[in-house]
Amino acid sequence: MSGLLILGAGGHGRVVADAAKTSGRWTDIAFLDDRCSGMDEVDCVPVLGDLASAPSHLPRFADAAVAVGDNIVRLRIMDTLRKAGFDLPPVVHASAAVSESARIDAGCVVFAGCVINPGAVLGEGCIVNTAATVDHDCRLGAGVHLSPGVHLGGQVVVGARAWLGVGVSVRNGIEIGEDTIVGVGAAVVSDLPKGVVATGVPAAVVRRV
Repeated sequence: MSGLLILGAGGHGRVVADAAKTSGRWTDIAFLDDRCSGMDEVDCVPVLGDLASAPSHLPRFADAAVAVGDNIVRLRIMDTLRKAGFDLPPVVHASAAVSESARIDAGCVVFAGCVINPGAVLGEGCIVNTAATVDHDCRLGAGVHLSPGVHLGGQVVVGARAWLGVGVSVRNGIEIGEDTIVGVGAAVVSDLPKGVVATGVPAAVVRRV
């Protein structure tokens, strides 16, 4: 088994580490974090240094995960790590239910209680947060973040770098554009264009991003 280096030791990073532990894939897990580099450990996981030190930890840690909430920054760091020689496998919590016919691309994280149903495709660097569900044949672009308790009906398309807030529900067959933000608790029953903020029940566009 190879080691897993997690970039980011904040709240999100701690959840990534927890998922990685339950998966049983890695026995050697450590953090890098600019804000915590003076600390010995977080949640019993060692902090080895700042983000820039990542290449120095090869080959002990051949795998890396980027625990950064900002969708654009996360994808950028993933690209840097890949060029440095890291692999970016998905991190999937042991309690998540993932269909054999679903596809989860590099750098994704899928947390406790999630369901990924048949035919779903998660592009690189997606976050499927606690207890979120992705129904059959959904397609998520690179860097999408589904917050805790998001529920997507079947055949939903979510554009790259979109962010759906806690408890958002999306009707089947809906398309949500790139870089769009959907506010907490919204119900999306019609398509949303790219680069907007939408809130409410039903969700309506309130401004451009």
